[in-house]
Amino acid sequence: MPSINWKKEIQPLLEKYKGKKHPLDYNNFYELIVMVVLSAQDSDRHINQLAPSLFSVFPDMKSLSKATAESLFPIVNSVRNFGNKTKWLLELAATVKDNKNIPNTLEALTELPGIGRKSANVILREMGQPAEGIIVDLHVVRVAPRLGIAQGTDPKKLEKQMMETLDKKDWGEAGMAISFLGRETCRPSNPKCKECVMQKSCAYFLAAN
Repeated sequence: MPSINWKKEIQPLLEKYKGKKHPLDYNNFYELIVMVVLSAQDSDRHINQLAPSLFSVFPDMKSLSKATAESLFPIVNSVRNFGNKTKWLLELAATVKDNKNIPNTLEALTELPGIGRKSANVILREMGQPAEGIIVDLHVVRVAPRLGIAQGTDPKKLEKQMMETLDKKDWGEAGMAISFLGRETCRPSNPKCKECVMQKSCAYFLAAN
C-alpha cells in the first residue's frame, strides 16, 4: 500500500469536528480542570451528572482550596479512584488558589497533581491555547492504529508518532477529532465505515474492501 499523506488525508476529519466542545459539560476553566481530573478512567457522562452538586458547594478555586477530603468525599465517592482524585484536587487547589491563576501551558499544567499530558492537552485545546501536543484518550488509543496514522497501544508513543506525522497547526484539533470519530462512528465493534469521512485512507477499511 502506498504511504499516506496524513497531513492532507486528515483534513476532512478535522473539518468535521473543528472547534466542537469537549463532551465534559463545563462552564469555565475552573470547572474544566476539576472535571478533567475526575474523568480519568471514568466516563464524561458520569462526571457531567455529579458536576452540578460539586460546583454548587465549591463554585471556584478559592472555595475548593478551603475544602477537606471529608467535605468532598460524599459528592465524588462514586467516581473511580475517588480517594486519589480527591487528594489531587485538594493539592491542586491549594497550589493554584484562585481561578485567575489556572496555568495555560503544558509544562505548568502537568506539574499539577492529577494532570498528565492527555489532560493538559484537553485543557489547552478548550482554552484556545496553542497546542503543545496531541490529545490521546482511550478512543484515540483504539482508533489511531485502526486508521493507520500511528501504531501501538502506548499513549505517549502514539502521541509522538502523530506529532511527527501531522502539521503542528493541526495538533490541537487532531486528537479530539479522532476521539469524536471513535465515539460516534469508529465504534469498537461494528464501526460505521460506510459513513466515515476517513474511509479513503483508513487501513482497517482498505484491508476489508
